[in-house]
Amino acid sequence: MSQEHSPQALDYPEILAAEDNAPVGVAEHLISVIIPNYNGGATIRRCLDAVFASWYKRFEVIVVDDCSSDASVDVVREFPCRLIQLDRRSGAARARNTGARNSRGDILFFLDADCVMLENTLKMVDKAVAGLDGEYAVIGGTYTRKPYDDSFYSSFQSVFVNYFEMKRGERPDYIATHALAIERRYFLESAGFREDFLPILEDVEFSHRLRASGGRLVMSPDVLVRHIFGFSFTGSLRNARRKSMYWAMYSMGNGDLFADSGTASLALKVNGVTLFIGIFSVALALLLGTPAVALLGLVSLAANLFINRGLLAAFYETYGALFSVGAALYYILIYPLPIWAGVIAGIYRHLASGAGRRPSGGKQKFSAGTLRVTPKEPC
Repeated sequence: MSQEHSPQALDYPEILAAEDNAPVGVAEHLISVIIPNYNGGATIRRCLDAVFASWYKRFEVIVVDDCSSDASVDVVREFPCRLIQLDRRSGAARARNTGARNSRGDILFFLDADCVMLENTLKMVDKAVAGLDGEYAVIGGTYTRKPYDDSFYSSFQSVFVNYFEMKRGERPDYIATHALAIERRYFLESAGFREDFLPILEDVEFSHRLRASGGRLVMSPDVLVRHIFGFSFTGSLRNARRKSMYWAMYSMGNGDLFADSGTASLALKVNGVTLFIGIFSVALALLLGTPAVALLGLVSLAANLFINRGLLAAFYETYGALFSVGAALYYILIYPLPIWAGVIAGIYRHLASGAGRRPSGGKQKFSAGTLRVTPKEPC
């Protein structure tokens, strides 16, 4: 069971009638903005403020709360949006699916509670969907290169995600739920996000499943949101380790550990291998007393800089020379360490679960042994 709250100050008919005062030529799609929330008290107000400042007026907002224990639900009640409260802690996938099932829009736009839309984001969503002309597809946006908060580590992460999610252009490997749009009919036909899945990456699994069934993945460079990272040095490292662990678990099950996939790109993987080669070559040079052996590390570093030149250029274009030098050093010398820690932990968890034993007669897909059954604790 779930509980639903509808604000009394401004009900749906008033929201939906707002397009009557919109500029001539506004598209006719009703967009349902779906936001899962779990203890989002630090960010949800800024998220909703930005949604309701949108230039595009034909939309509804559905916030699905996943048993928050903070005051974020009280904040949501201040806004003219639909609030659905789940009765059990169930994860973001169920929250998004619940929002979709209770939506009325032609288009679903999934947004995270720690993301801030631009004023034209929904207009760009509508334009991108209209350009598909009914094609079975999912449209993705990404983070702006400059995040909502301006710490070094948040800025590094925002450029990093923007670059790698947009790098594949018209052939993305997945669409992330921080800015994902799809026609409602196609989403419901697809059965939505898997709720018996890992704590993250349900959007990757959804994208792969939709593409396998004949759907198309489309990245739109105009659909942008600003992310509130709030990253410190340790926060950045923890995020890298956690995401790489679950990426490794998912990729091991699908047999595509070395795939070039968005932020789990080949360039990032090369970056990690390069640091290992550099450490190994220096250690070997010291052990053998042969400095020339360390040249292997320099050669691998040069290759890494060449392969990652696009990301390094993005750092420079966004923040200038001083930032780009610091970001490059962090990316090359430090960032691979939590990535390696996460990959090793993910491979271990995958194998320890028994999922590494493939049944005879075919390629193993993502095994039930690596699934995380979403907890069902009451609120």
